[in-house]
Amino acid sequence: MKVKVGIIGLGSISDFHLQSYAQDSRVEIVALADMNKQRLYEKGKQYQVQHLYENFDELFADDEVEAVSICTWNNTHAEFAIKALEAGKHVLVEKPLSITVEEARAVEAAKNKTGKIVQVGFVRRHADNVKWLKNYIEQDGVGQIYYAKASCLRRLGNPGGWFSDKTRSGGGPLIDLGVHMIDICWYLMGRPKPISVVGNTYHSLGNRSNIKNLSFYKAADYDPTINTVEDLANVLVKFENGASLYVDVSFTLHAKEDELRCQLFGNKGGIDLEPQMQIMSEINDMIVNIDPQIDHKGFHFEQAFQNEVSHFIDQIIDGVASIAPVEDGVEVMKILNAVYQSAETGKEVQI
Repeated sequence: MKVKVGIIGLGSISDFHLQSYAQDSRVEIVALADMNKQRLYEKGKQYQVQHLYENFDELFADDEVEAVSICTWNNTHAEFAIKALEAGKHVLVEKPLSITVEEARAVEAAKNKTGKIVQVGFVRRHADNVKWLKNYIEQDGVGQIYYAKASCLRRLGNPGGWFSDKTRSGGGPLIDLGVHMIDICWYLMGRPKPISVVGNTYHSLGNRSNIKNLSFYKAADYDPTINTVEDLANVLVKFENGASLYVDVSFTLHAKEDELRCQLFGNKGGIDLEPQMQIMSEINDMIVNIDPQIDHKGFHFEQAFQNEVSHFIDQIIDGVASIAPVEDGVEVMKILNAVYQSAETGKEVQI
């Protein structure tokens, strides 16, 4: 028997879900839902899916669907996750879990009430290099991690459309890019309890849609006239165990080039995760840089999404424990919301 899956929302991120499900022999894609009729029927034809719904509630009511991927606007994630759970379906919900802590807790409560699976789309956790690093860290490879820092800086890259509409997205680069950087660092640090946040957001450059000489990713509903989100955010998170994390992210910035960095520092060694994985250590009283020999030293989208979807199906079929549970989605939302609160008040926020 195959797990029968429905996809809710057919924007660009859904392609990774669709491709990954299609390549898993344990899965049958049986239903799709999207408000855009043309896109809905194009995807239905491409993946040979018969049950096509312009009304999301009709997919939730489809008894044939056992599990769903939620790939819609951020402000609908919690609502749709709860509806799916209450309809008896397992849920893989794209990050962020919600746009408020209260919504995130409501999803957690619905998961506990129904007993169904909720996996949060922290896709970087599923990359092969991260899986190897997680094991290396747990084997005391770098000792106690006490500091991490990460950057995801785009000099030009506001996707427009719903991404830049705060009512639908919940925010800008912090909630879109920062959620990944904060989560992967926190995950590799061992998920210590966050206790306080100092954050800043800036609305200094707008979306710079006047720039003509550089191309960038644009949302399916790209509209340069809409922009109510920050263009830069930074955050310092302090944890109960004394560790700290610094992250900065941007949709647009007067930078020389785009930057993707992720580093973690322990008392026995250090890690460069992005842009390519390396290990720093000491051997025989000498500092050495270790270059692991694996296929993907940086983040590989297709491979990570395939691993993420396969892990979701593993939970449904075999009952394996989730590496991206709803509880982690709640904790990350606490941090994200605290950053926006700190930026608004100009004060450190206790979590």
